[in-house]
Amino acid sequence: MLKLNQRHLIRQCLQRALSQSSSQVRVRFAPSPTGHLHLGGLRTALYNFLYARHLGGKFLLRIEDTDQTRLVPGASERLIEDLLWAGIEIDEGPGFGGQFGPYIQSQRTDIYSEAIEQLLLNGTAYRCFCTERRLDLLRKEALRTRQVPRYDNKCRHLTKAEVDALLDKGTPHCIRFKLTDHEEPLEDLIYGRVHHNVSDTEGDPVVMKSDHFPTYHFANVVDDHLMGITHVLRGVEWQISTTKHLLLYKCVGHGIYFRKLEIISSFFRAFGWQPPQFGHLPLLVNADGTKLSKRQGDIGIQHFREKGYFPLALLNYVVSAGGGFEHRNSAKQQLLSVRDLCEEFHIERVNSHPSRLNPELLEDLNRLEIAERLRQTESRLKLVAQVQEMVKRAYPKHSNLDLAEEHIVDVLQWSSQRLTLLQDLTSSKLSFLWVKPSSLELKDLNPEQLQQLLHELHSTEDFHKDELNVRLKNFAQRQQIKFPQMMKSLRAVLSGLKEGPGVAEMMEILGKPVTLERLREALPKDKAHLAGKQL
Repeated sequence: MLKLNQRHLIRQCLQRALSQSSSQVRVRFAPSPTGHLHLGGLRTALYNFLYARHLGGKFLLRIEDTDQTRLVPGASERLIEDLLWAGIEIDEGPGFGGQFGPYIQSQRTDIYSEAIEQLLLNGTAYRCFCTERRLDLLRKEALRTRQVPRYDNKCRHLTKAEVDALLDKGTPHCIRFKLTDHEEPLEDLIYGRVHHNVSDTEGDPVVMKSDHFPTYHFANVVDDHLMGITHVLRGVEWQISTTKHLLLYKCVGHGIYFRKLEIISSFFRAFGWQPPQFGHLPLLVNADGTKLSKRQGDIGIQHFREKGYFPLALLNYVVSAGGGFEHRNSAKQQLLSVRDLCEEFHIERVNSHPSRLNPELLEDLNRLEIAERLRQTESRLKLVAQVQEMVKRAYPKHSNLDLAEEHIVDVLQWSSQRLTLLQDLTSSKLSFLWVKPSSLELKDLNPEQLQQLLHELHSTEDFHKDELNVRLKNFAQRQQIKFPQMMKSLRAVLSGLKEGPGVAEMMEILGKPVTLERLREALPKDKAHLAGKQL
């Protein structure tokens, strides 16, 4: 197994050397499948994707599932589905190929075990036999004395004989990395020069747990290095941990992983492998400045999808808060395509202060995307089909539904300036759009009067509620019909409802063709046939 593992490491290192020599930008999104993708995760994935595409690089997906106790079944599959729905293309990752796989950490345990062995031989890591009970006592004592809980590095000082004796007994243990002073500041792509010396405030961190799975910090460094990651963009909450990662990179940089592999060590030296460049994205916060939390329940991507928000609207919503683009003085809100977002993105323009989300902006953006989809034939047809299915689900007991393509397009044109979500179109107040009235009895208009009204409406070029209201009032006066009674009859013919929008507004929403069609259906069959020919 060791020889096989070494061959695998050699292959990865040679591939990585060639990758590095080409200076291609390689970024990754590395989520844990412990839940579903939310806005914060989407923002991280999106900014990595935009950065890579802007510079002609590659976007990798890596699943970090080393915490086996918190895995959620199906989370990885749903996460990939959400990324693709959002328009984020994956170049390498689980199911997408690539030369640096596997891209699931639980399938890379042999690689981590080999790396750990080298750290132990090198003396930069040690076995820790402290029990959970002892660690818990340390935490409680620190809290009692109002100190920050930290490991006291007790096992760092065990002799080889003591370690061997404990191993012979089969004593459970983990592996810890020896923290040292790190005086070099981090040159953060977003925050500039940042300095954190974790050895002042933390004990030696665990790099391999007792279940033989690596911790995030260790696997993260090993994988980023072997996968040729050149830039890491992640949340600012990881900024302090980056110091630990840089200390680990010192070990990586000297090729300590690969015993008896002098050729690999020479590759490390020849190519001068360095840690990737780090950029930490500021907190994503609510409009009131409070921290965004998964527990809110309304920040999951699946929530936005189920509500009816479109992907491009959501992407523009995220970047509107986080920056990365040239500020536009124009008051008119714009919806940028994925290509435009990639072309116009600049990492130096990303905000370093918390990014406030404005829910009202998302509503505006979603209306813009509906309008944009209506302009293109292919997307318009998909939109029509989506509405048809949505209406059928909303009114399963009705067989007399108005689902004609032309009618749906007219409704969408009207709604794109007024409604935020497609599902708003199935609200009870707008049921008349889809459900044709079953009762077509006209109580206050005789057939002749209705025919005259049809001619009046057919000749109306400006089919908007204000103009329609004027024409309907004038018609009622000429025909000596009480206006309220006439409107009540028209409402019944057009919608079959007793309440809802005003009749003139209802006509505008239905559009001219559907309004005339429904009114004609209220005529006796012989007159309806004649009216259809004359109009």
